[in-house]
Amino acid sequence: METQLLLWLSAAVLIAVGIAGLILPLLPGIPLVFAGLVLLAWAENFAFVGWPTLALLGVLALLSYGVDFVASALGAKRFGASPRAIVGAVLGAVVGLFFGLPGIVLGPFAGAVIAEFSQRASVGAATRAGVGAVVGLVFGALLKVALAFTMIGVFVAARLL
Repeated sequence: METQLLLWLSAAVLIAVGIAGLILPLLPGIPLVFAGLVLLAWAENFAFVGWPTLALLGVLALLSYGVDFVASALGAKRFGASPRAIVGAVLGAVVGLFFGLPGIVLGPFAGAVIAEFSQRASVGAATRAGVGAVVGLVFGALLKVALAFTMIGVFVAARLL
């Protein structure tokens, strides 16, 4: 009983920290939520939530990795960015990961602006591409929150049904 309680408490902490990580860039939000859900299933010896459900949750977790990059690129494209600016937004997002929250927000913006400006030499077009990348980044963050709560919902549904 003590082990099961410890597993439940650990899972609750992982899920709570994971949800915080959806907003705080230093924490890997979705992987922590996934780890917490696996721990919850394990606490009950996988009696209610089995491997098929956990595999689905794993796919949803993997989906979240590409969301930031794709959302930034699509946001830039929606604002009329060139293909070069879209690649710049993705590269800026990757480089920005190493600089915490400012890098995560400014990386796609700077990447799109620099790449667009190198092609068109228009400050207006470059700025629009950068704004589009940031709008896409915000949309991507909202998608990750939706994915996390979808994962929790799938788990709860599997547990109760």
